Formats: sequence, structure tokens, C-alpha cells
Amino acid sequence: MTNTLQEARAMYAKADLLWSRDDVDAALDRMAADITAKLEDSNPLALCVMIGGLIPAGGLLPRLDFPLQIDYIHASRYRGATQGGVLHWIVKPSCSLEDRVVLLIDDILDEGVTLAAIIDYCKAAGAREVYSAVLIEKLHDRKNGLQATFKGLDVEDRYVFGYGMDYKGYFRNAPGIYAVSDKNS
Repeated sequence: MTNTLQEARAMYAKADLLWSRDDVDAALDRMAADITAKLEDSNPLALCVMIGGLIPAGGLLPRLDFPLQIDYIHASRYRGATQGGVLHWIVKPSCSLEDRVVLLIDDILDEGVTLAAIIDYCKAAGAREVYSAVLIEKLHDRKNGLQATFKGLDVEDRYVFGYGMDYKGYFRNAPGIYAVSDKNS
């Protein structure tokens, strides 16, 4: 067992549950209703922002009962770390974005650096409109005005994980939204 795995297990045992699975399901239901009202007649291309957007997209997409296409995009500033660094483009969508309505699905809007870069990329690739759906938005003033079009839940400015968000590569699969406890410090 690695030290990181042991550390992740110890951290999870002390973590604070902020939002339960039921809370997340209710948020996904609300998001789906809002997205449907806005995009159901627009033939959107849903882009899952990997890796964090995988679980929110998996919960959200089956709730969207209208025709859409799905692809993914992968850019990261974290790469297993707990603080963001330089943006790395890993995979760009295989579908053309030209004249498309694009719905980006991601796990969290924190400072918004990655999401803003992906929005800019989609516009430069010819997207007619770009919408963003994030499961979690952190409450702080470091976003430089960026807002998600659709959001599920708010969290205070703490290190959070679960439902796509990770702690050093672990617990993206946690069945709720958790925050690293101050007791872990």
C-alpha cells in the first residue's frame, strides 16, 4: 500500500459530508430540468470535461430526455495534485464544434481557469453557443466574473472531493460531496 493511498483513506475517514447522494440527485434533477428547458430543441453537443466531469455527466445525461450528441474534452491543471498549475491539453473533441450549441459538463467551478480556457477553445473552434453545467460551485471571489450557466450545488471555499472531484487521484467515486476536515491538517 502506498503512502498516498494510506493518506487518502485516513483523510476520507475524517472528511466532512457537505452534500449527500440524495442532495446530489436532487441537484442533478434540477439541472436537467433547466438544461432541458433551454436546450432541448437546439441539437446540442454535450462535452464531458474529463476526468472530473465523468461522474456528473453520467448522472446528468440520462436525465436529459431529448436528442443530443456526446463527446469529451480533457484539459487539466491538477494532474493528481491538490493545487492547479499550468493547463495541459490532453484530448480535444473528435466531433466538429462548427456552428454547434455546446454544453460543457464538469464537476466544479472553482477559480474557473480550466473552464474559461475550454469555453474559449469551443468558441475558437466555431461553436455557435457554449453553455456550462457544473455540479459544484465554490463560493469565493476568485472566479474573475466567470459563472456556470447551470449549477447544482454551492460549497464553501474548502478542498472538496466526491462525485468526480478527487483527493490526490482518489475518491472521485465517493457517494456524496465531502470536504477535507480541518482535523486532517
